[in-house]
Amino acid sequence: MDKLPSKIEVRGAKVHNLKNIDVDIPLHKFVAISGLSGSGKSSLAMGILYEEGSRRYLEALSTYTRRRIKLGAQADVQSVKHIPSALALKQRPSIPSERATVGTMSEIFNVIRLIFSRLGSPVCPNGHRLKPSLKIAEMMSQTGDQMGQLICPVCGAKFQAFSAEDFAFNSDGACRRCQGTGQVRAIDESKLIGDENLSLADGAVASWHLPGRNFMPSVAQQAGVRIDVPYKDLTDKEKNFVLNGPRKKYKMDFRSGTGRVFHDFNALYENAHEAVLESARTSKSARAQKRISEFFHYSVCPVCHGTRLRPELLKQLAGGLNIAQVSDLTLGELPDWKEKVLATLPANMNKMAASLFQEFDDNLRPLLELGLDYLTLSRNGNTLSTGELQRIQLSRTLRTQTTGVLYILDEPSIGLHPDNINGLLNVFKELVRQGNSLVVVDHNVDIIKAADWIIEIGPGSGDNGGQVIDQGTPKKIANDPQSKIGPYLNGSADLMARPLNNKAAAKQIDFAVKDYFNLKNVAGSLPVNRLSAITGFSGAGKSSLILDSLVPAIKAQSKGQPLPVQVKQLQSPLKEVVSVDAAPIGKTQRSTVATYTSIMDNLRKLFAAQPLAKEKHYTPSYFSYNNKQGACPNCGGAGVVTLDIQFLPDMQQVCPVCHGDRYNNTVQAVKWHGYSIVDLLKLDVRQALPVFKDVPKIEHELQLLQEVGLDYLHLGESTPTLSGGEAQRLKLVKHLNHNQKTTLFVFDEPTIGLHPLDVKTLVHVLQQLLDRGATIIAITHDLNLIVNADYMMDLGPRGGSKGGRIVATGEPLKLADQPTSLTTKYLADYWRRFQN
Repeated sequence: MDKLPSKIEVRGAKVHNLKNIDVDIPLHKFVAISGLSGSGKSSLAMGILYEEGSRRYLEALSTYTRRRIKLGAQADVQSVKHIPSALALKQRPSIPSERATVGTMSEIFNVIRLIFSRLGSPVCPNGHRLKPSLKIAEMMSQTGDQMGQLICPVCGAKFQAFSAEDFAFNSDGACRRCQGTGQVRAIDESKLIGDENLSLADGAVASWHLPGRNFMPSVAQQAGVRIDVPYKDLTDKEKNFVLNGPRKKYKMDFRSGTGRVFHDFNALYENAHEAVLESARTSKSARAQKRISEFFHYSVCPVCHGTRLRPELLKQLAGGLNIAQVSDLTLGELPDWKEKVLATLPANMNKMAASLFQEFDDNLRPLLELGLDYLTLSRNGNTLSTGELQRIQLSRTLRTQTTGVLYILDEPSIGLHPDNINGLLNVFKELVRQGNSLVVVDHNVDIIKAADWIIEIGPGSGDNGGQVIDQGTPKKIANDPQSKIGPYLNGSADLMARPLNNKAAAKQIDFAVKDYFNLKNVAGSLPVNRLSAITGFSGAGKSSLILDSLVPAIKAQSKGQPLPVQVKQLQSPLKEVVSVDAAPIGKTQRSTVATYTSIMDNLRKLFAAQPLAKEKHYTPSYFSYNNKQGACPNCGGAGVVTLDIQFLPDMQQVCPVCHGDRYNNTVQAVKWHGYSIVDLLKLDVRQALPVFKDVPKIEHELQLLQEVGLDYLHLGESTPTLSGGEAQRLKLVKHLNHNQKTTLFVFDEPTIGLHPLDVKTLVHVLQQLLDRGATIIAITHDLNLIVNADYMMDLGPRGGSKGGRIVATGEPLKLADQPTSLTTKYLADYWRRFQN
């Protein structure tokens, strides 16, 4: 028999910045791909291995089926041999809807519904409780009208017992009042009037700023309400008309936004309340609905009290609890509930119970191994962090027990405390043990060290990357002087990227938060003009404390508004808050480095001032590829065209007219110092700096890009294709121009997607903000960042109900000298590795 392939063979890979590389990826192994941010790791993992592995599988399906599935484009690679079908867990899972919970997303709730239906104790209409029995379970397994037909042994009443479907809050079991969401919404009266010191004409009514309502003040005036005095000075009758006046048409002259006047126009009046309700009913876009939602406040449903279920369903018990009470248990508490259920069952039900609870255990085990024991089943999916969402996704993958699949995981350590890494590695080993191949893109040193094989892409980022600079076992890589990750594997790297500021801060932020989720009357202080790391176990309350409490409190204080209800006290000298994340910049390839900064605007003015442009009366708008005057007529300035091929997926190709340059030929004929605008957009920052040495506005922007370590990016490079780390640093560029003494910068997991050397680059950028007077808070698990912080606030001791307290504060390295919390113990161990 021929020997089975042992590796995926990739030849001539040119996706994004990959330099025509050849690389072999071992099959049935755990392979880690390492490299700097923007080096080409994801191009290899996602752009080639995932795209080709998934595309080839889908191409085996019928044409009819393929038309209904979005197929990826063929990767720019000469050949890929022996690639299995591929599944990917991406860095940013989609945010679930309000109807999703941890229970439904993990599918444990599906099993629990079956347990309640088959192993529960139903109640007859007269209130008599029936004990669990095999007969009840058999009746629940019937089909048609016979399903669930029971007779009460006490009173003889016939009744229909609840099925598994009846316990589904997204189906038959939904509360009639809230439709299974657990919440009802009502208009927040305090949001309708934006500023009572303004007149109606000047915009006092906030809800009349919603689309299509800007003429309401004129209609109110037609109805006899004064619109030129402050709202607070209106009579009660006038105020009542503004808030609750009847929906009625008024004949009036109406001037449109373009200045056109409509005589005898029948204008329909909508009061401040109706403007919100009608907008909510008719608006389709997510952006509009998000704006409208600001006028509502949400409260617990008065009928189901937040359980989402019809109240009568809560009469049925299993293990002494109703299904809402079980949903409020944490994942870590579910094994105890299982034992209580089993203790209530007669011996002849053990076989059925064992089958149901086997599926229950298979669902639960990987979630516990991944450190999610603190989550409750009822927790809303849209309140979970990226790391929590990714781990739930990963647990479902493991549970399927597939074999022969290529799994590609992009940054699976996102949001993981160091204590959770071993559980994650156990999941990886299980996937490989089941006969699968695993490729992981990650920067966590412990994950890379645990791999069977490492492929390192580099040496740098962008054009300076895209090559295989090293590959082999962790032991080989650790001892290879060429390797970028090697010093972190062997303990020779220097972790410090900035001088720590150990002086007592002149000012500080003092705050106190009363019970809020799992926060238990937390009071603390953070130093001003310092880098503070907020650390702690996943689910310890870091986001609740900083993102949900401190940040909105500082914003409210600066506007003179009431503090969030959970914030008992705030004393802060800061006036502004800037939240910086690693989300992509822009949604289409029309957004580039030049357009995101001020470089493009200045380039357009520069070219419009050239003699040929003046002669032809070209304004700056002619030098925008987003306007028809400057855009290529074939692709409209996109640089690519989409081909609709019948019965096959759409194809994108470089525009055959402009060859990806975006501009038409007449605009390209205008030159500055021998360069067309296309020539300049093809330069990277390093190349552009000497070219613009006599153009201060552009040179300054280029210098800022160089300062944040992005000098390898091309001016015309599309921003949506940038890595998370690159996007984050690009967002910081605009803040390096100003004094930031009263500004708080908040980073939530800022090192997502960052190699340890990239973390150093980020720390250098943070230091520049600190030099300008800024105060920085970083919510992080990254030990490389924590050691570079001036101050650390550690929450814990663990997650969920076992968290919510401040367990350590002070200078990180001093805390590591005498560790008392889980985080400081891991910090001490990590720091010791690099002190040899």
